Amino acid sequence: MDHYFDAMFDYINQIWAIPDGDKDVCRLFFKPILVKKDTILESEGKIPLYHNFIVSGYMRNFHRDEKGNEVTVDLNNGPRFFTSYFHFMNRSVSNENLQCLSDCEILRISRDDVDRSAEMGETQKDYTIKILQQIMEQEKERIQDMGNLTAEQRYLKLMRNQPNIIRNVPLKYIASFLGIKPESLSRIRKEIT
Repeated sequence: MDHYFDAMFDYINQIWAIPDGDKDVCRLFFKPILVKKDTILESEGKIPLYHNFIVSGYMRNFHRDEKGNEVTVDLNNGPRFFTSYFHFMNRSVSNENLQCLSDCEILRISRDDVDRSAEMGETQKDYTIKILQQIMEQEKERIQDMGNLTAEQRYLKLMRNQPNIIRNVPLKYIASFLGIKPESLSRIRKEIT
């Protein structure tokens, strides 16, 4: 299970230098789990219990619109932190679902343990703030892209920035994430190739 923590520490070190003492705190509170494909880790209508770090695998965050259609708002693969951030941090009921799109290796920490580890560690608050800032910037960029880029431009950007998502995530989820119908995405892909 050491590779779980190595992946997380490598990811954090790109954002903030994490001292050995804080690594020990992480090892104490983060729990490694292997989650099977199609598992819903956190479901709508509940308070999210865990903050997840994807070591490997593919996950999506989705909610349902007023007609009951699934709307994918985030797609990602490891290494990366992944949860329903607002609801997790505020301990509020979420309208979001976190789903494993493949078998996933995950490190997870409960909300209470986040607070305990922040008290014990030197840098957790610092890198957590940096990670949240990055996530907010990514969400802001996604909103701008949805309003300013064509469907084809959004697909090309995703292809350029996250080619593993394009290769490993089902087309219907990519289309939902891009805000288009699957048949429109199929047409765009044919035109590009």
